[in-house]
Amino acid sequence: MYVENWVALGLGGNMGNRLLNIGKAQMLITQHLGGIVRCSSLYETAAWGNTDQPNFLNQAILIKTPFTPKMLLNKCLEIEKQLGRRREIKWGPRIIDIDILLYNNIKIASESLNIPHPHMQDRRFVLQPLAEIAPSYLHPVLNKSLQDLLANCPDTLPVQLFYP
Repeated sequence: MYVENWVALGLGGNMGNRLLNIGKAQMLITQHLGGIVRCSSLYETAAWGNTDQPNFLNQAILIKTPFTPKMLLNKCLEIEKQLGRRREIKWGPRIIDIDILLYNNIKIASESLNIPHPHMQDRRFVLQPLAEIAPSYLHPVLNKSLQDLLANCPDTLPVQLFYP
């Protein structure tokens, strides 16, 4: 039996040709994870956490996938590695980052995987693109819409439209 799961992914990167890297990630996601249902605009954002680095391009996408959360995580990590991602510095520069933000309405808290993403409500660069494509979606833990979370986000770092 084929089951489709609704998943929101966050894409981002600040090394190399950022636009090309996000495009390559989208292509590999379509090939290996499932069809992309909706894409947000691209946003240029200041680095969060480790701020002494180039600006990021960020985007949120909605996909339909047959994979379980753990399988999806492993496939996202494989795509990052295939595109040249190396995890050397926490919150450091990266070619590509693929984060599982939401998976249906489930909640998972484990050592290797947390869904919904545990910090999404505190990061404007995540909420801005995500609220663009799913503004009324209710966060499964906080029980607030993404639009409401964005309106009350404590993060003041700039998030600017890069490409609609």
